[in-house]
Amino acid sequence: QAQVVESGGGLVQPGGSLRLSCEISATYADFIVVNWYHQPPGRQRERVARISDGGSTDYADSVNGRFTLSRDNAKNTVYLQVASLKAEETGVYYCNVVHKWGNFWGQGTQVTVSS
Repeated sequence: QAQVVESGGGLVQPGGSLRLSCEISATYADFIVVNWYHQPPGRQRERVARISDGGSTDYADSVNGRFTLSRDNAKNTVYLQVASLKAEETGVYYCNVVHKWGNFWGQGTQVTVSS
C-alpha cells in the first residue's frame, strides 16, 4: 500500500482552478510537515506550499494568494486548492510527507494549464 497518493490533476484553462489531494497512509498521519512541490517539464521540483502538523501554512511568493492548503484529519488527506492557474504552472505536482520515520513521496499528479 502506497504511503502517499496524489490525485485531482487534469487539464484546465488559464485562470482555472483545481483541488489537488494528498491522501496519507494512516501510519504516517501524524506527520511533521507536508510539502507540495511543482515540477515543470524538464525542470527541477520547487516547493510551492507546506503545512505543519500544527496547521501553520507557508506559500511560495509566486502562488501566495492563489493556492490554499487545508486538511481533513478524518480522511488523512491534505488538499491544495490551486486557483488562477497560469500556463507556466503546468507540470507534475508532488506531495511530500515528512514523518519521524521517514520522508515519503507520492507518484505525482499532472496538471496541464492550456487553452
